[in-house]
Amino acid sequence: MIIALVLIGLSAVLALGIGIRARSGHEMGLEQWTVGGRGFGAALVFLLLAGEIYTTFTFLGASGYAYGLGAPAYYILAYGTLAYVISYFMLPAVWRYARRHGLVSQPDFFAHKYDSPALGVLVALVGVVALVPYLVLQFTGLGVIVQAASYGAIPKAVAVTIGAAVVTLYVVISGIRGSAWTSIVKDAAIILVVLFLGIYLPLHYEGGIGAMFAAVDKARPGFLAFAATGKSVSWFVSTVMLTALGFFMWPHSFGACYTAKNAGVFRKNAILLPLYQLVLLFVFFVGFTAVLVVPGLKGAATNMALLKITVAAFPPWVVGIVGATGVLTALVPGSLILMCAATLFARNIVAVLRPQSDAQTVKLAKMLVPVVAVIGAYFAIKGSDTIVALLLMGYSFVTQLFPALICSLLARSPVTKAGAFAGIGCGVATVVYFTMSAETLAKLAPGWPEWLRDLNVGTVALVVNVVVMAAVSAVAARGRVAAKAAL
Repeated sequence: MIIALVLIGLSAVLALGIGIRARSGHEMGLEQWTVGGRGFGAALVFLLLAGEIYTTFTFLGASGYAYGLGAPAYYILAYGTLAYVISYFMLPAVWRYARRHGLVSQPDFFAHKYDSPALGVLVALVGVVALVPYLVLQFTGLGVIVQAASYGAIPKAVAVTIGAAVVTLYVVISGIRGSAWTSIVKDAAIILVVLFLGIYLPLHYEGGIGAMFAAVDKARPGFLAFAATGKSVSWFVSTVMLTALGFFMWPHSFGACYTAKNAGVFRKNAILLPLYQLVLLFVFFVGFTAVLVVPGLKGAATNMALLKITVAAFPPWVVGIVGATGVLTALVPGSLILMCAATLFARNIVAVLRPQSDAQTVKLAKMLVPVVAVIGAYFAIKGSDTIVALLLMGYSFVTQLFPALICSLLARSPVTKAGAFAGIGCGVATVVYFTMSAETLAKLAPGWPEWLRDLNVGTVALVVNVVVMAAVSAVAARGRVAAKAAL
C-alpha cells in the first residue's frame, strides 16, 4: 500500500513540476497565458487536444459505462472519429479568422463574427455553465482513482482538495503551456497502462479477448447488443451525432485550436487523432472483464470498475502506477478547464460590462482560477452522478453553439446576430428544462414511435435551436430589407 501512495504522490509532484517549468522564458501576458503565443506545432497541438480529450472520462467513464450498460458504451468509440472529420474542414477556417483578428477565446469568435458583444456574453455563459460539470467530472475521477489506488488510505475529499490545489498552482503560473507539456507524460502513461490492462486482464481471467466476450454474453445475454427501448440504436445514433458536433464546441477545446502556428496543423491531427480512438477499445475490454470479475457495482459505483479489477488482479506497485496515471488524466484536462472558465468570465463577461486592459484581464482570470477550482471540488465531493452522465449533460449545452458557428463560416451566412442569439438561447433553455425536470421524450410523448422517444434530448434541443435560429434570422432579414426600401 505504501508504494502505491508514493507513486500517486510522485505523479502529482511531477505534474506540478512540469507545469511550472513550462513557463520558463515566457512572459505570461493574455495571449501567452491563454493561447501560448500561437506558436504550437503539430506535435504540441496534438498533445494538447489529446490531453483535454482523453481524460478521466476515458480512464474511468468509458470502462464504467461498458461495465454498467454494455453496448451503449460503443458511442464513445464512434463520436470522436466523426468529430475529427469535421475538424479537418472547420478548424483551419476558425484558426485563420482568430489569428487575423487577434481572438483568444471562443466568445471572442462569436462576438466578432456576428458583431454582437451580447452574443459573446451569452456564449461565455453557456461555456462556463457547461465547463462546471466537466470540471466536476475530472475532480470526481481524481477522487475515485486516489481513494481506490491508495486502498482507502486517502479519502475522496482529501484527494480532490489536493488535486485542485496542485492544478490551480500551475495554471496560475504557466497557463496553457503547463497543460501542453504535462500532456506529454500523461499521454505516454495512459497509452501504456490502458493497452496493458486491456490485453492482460481478459487473457488472465478468460484466456483471451474473444473468450471474454463469449463469457460476458453467456453470463448476461443481450448485454453486448443494443436494447429494443431506452438506450437503443436510435439513442446511439442521436448521441453520436450530438457529441460529434459538440466535440470542438467545448470552450477549452475551441480555444486550444488558437495555439497552432499554422492551419496545416489541424489537418495533420485530423488524420492522426482517429488512431488514438483505438485506445478506447482496450478500455472497453477492461470494463467487460470487470463484469465477470467484480460484479454487482451499481450507479456511480460503476466508475470504480477499472480500479476494482486492478486492485483484485495486481500487487500494490502496479496499482500505484495505474493510480498515478489516473491522476494525470484528471490534472491535465482539469487545468485547461480551470484556465478557460476563468478567462471566459474575466474577458467575455466582466470586461464587456467594465472595459479593462489585457493585463487587468489576466490578473482577474488568475484570481478566479482558485474560485472555479473550489466550486468544482465542492460538487465533486458532494455529487454522485456517473462520469458519463456529467459529460453528456455538458455536451447538450455546448452543442447548441454548433449551428451558429458553422453558418458563420459560410461565404454568405443566412443567420443574423438576432437569429444566432435566439437559437442558442432557446436550445440551452430546452436543455435546462429537460435536465431540471428529469423529463424524457418517452414520458412527454408516449404515443410517438419508439425511435423518436429514444432520441437523446440534446438533439431535441438542437432541433429547437435550428428552427428558432432560421425563423428569427428570416424575420430580421426581411426587416432589414423593408427598412432599406423605406429609405
